[in-house]
Amino acid sequence: MKFDRRTMIAGGLATLAGAPAFAQRRPAPSSWFDRAIIIDALGGTGDPYAPNDWMRMSDRAWAETVATGVTVVRDTVLPVGNTADNWGDFKSNIDSRRQLFAANPDRLILIRSSADILRAKREKKFGVVLGTQDTSMVGPVLDRLAEMKKDGVMTVQLTYNLRNLSGDGSLEPANSGLSNLGRKTIERIEAEKLLLDLSHGGARTIEEAIAFAKRPLVISHTGSRALMDHPRNTSDASMKAVADKGGVVGVYFMPYLRADMHPAAADVIAHVEHVAKVVGEDHVGIGTDNGVLPTNMDAASKKRMDDWQRERIRLGIAAPGEAVGVYPMVADYDSVDRYRRFAADLQKRGWSQARLEKLMGGNFLRVYRDAWVA
Repeated sequence: MKFDRRTMIAGGLATLAGAPAFAQRRPAPSSWFDRAIIIDALGGTGDPYAPNDWMRMSDRAWAETVATGVTVVRDTVLPVGNTADNWGDFKSNIDSRRQLFAANPDRLILIRSSADILRAKREKKFGVVLGTQDTSMVGPVLDRLAEMKKDGVMTVQLTYNLRNLSGDGSLEPANSGLSNLGRKTIERIEAEKLLLDLSHGGARTIEEAIAFAKRPLVISHTGSRALMDHPRNTSDASMKAVADKGGVVGVYFMPYLRADMHPAAADVIAHVEHVAKVVGEDHVGIGTDNGVLPTNMDAASKKRMDDWQRERIRLGIAAPGEAVGVYPMVADYDSVDRYRRFAADLQKRGWSQARLEKLMGGNFLRVYRDAWVA
């Protein structure tokens, strides 16, 4: 079964972005929101309106992307998990990204620095930070991290859900933590001035990696384990430890926020407010783990998502609660204006403009800058 860049985003979660243009319930634009840097620290790109092998973004997809208000998304270069040829799969996927940028020079910017993020905002383009959600493609060949950086990768996630040579992912029952190679991998990630991401890590891997890291790091997309005890969520102690090293924790818009796997807007808000309380307003952000555009829920799209869910289960990379018919989103926020409405909902709860600007992008902008400079 083939899954391409359009059906496989955010490290393998098929959101199949796309919905009727300028979806329902869109409020009037907020002036502070339009001026702010908005960063989705783990999302995805895609165009449901163009042919599958067409790299040029359709006008409709571009118009809807602009309407989201997002300045930058952190997108995933595959593979995740332990494939037969991890490095070959990575090189193939990075080639497709080059084609995407080459086909859209007037619309997309490959982000390699915080200055590029400011330029994307100034030039009204869409910035894309490339990152991995695994180090399976690196293994013991640490020089590959330097090559990946040359290819445009700026963030590196240590593990996905399963074990790799660096450590245990969140689904490994042994919870064995960080390996010696994992420590060397972190050292090299930091030496290359790449950003270390511990999302999807096993609880012990996360704890040991934070303790070992010397530079600011992130957990780009997670939820609060105190609110929902799920292996993809993170403990208060680990989140606080990330903050203590100058890092940022991003909250996702994913099923793992609630036990029945069908979270509502109130669940997202509860997790965000809990994380903000634990780490402080300077260390919380969002990493939706969705596409920037909303999910197309027509029959054909549901079938593709269901097929991918079956494949995740077959590969052993599906987290508890994942099932056919459970889709990777929060239905209340599944619209083009999700970021605006989410911010507006928090504003109604007393969040100040300054605090919202940090949450919606300012904090990740800072940690990107701090990690990517000498």
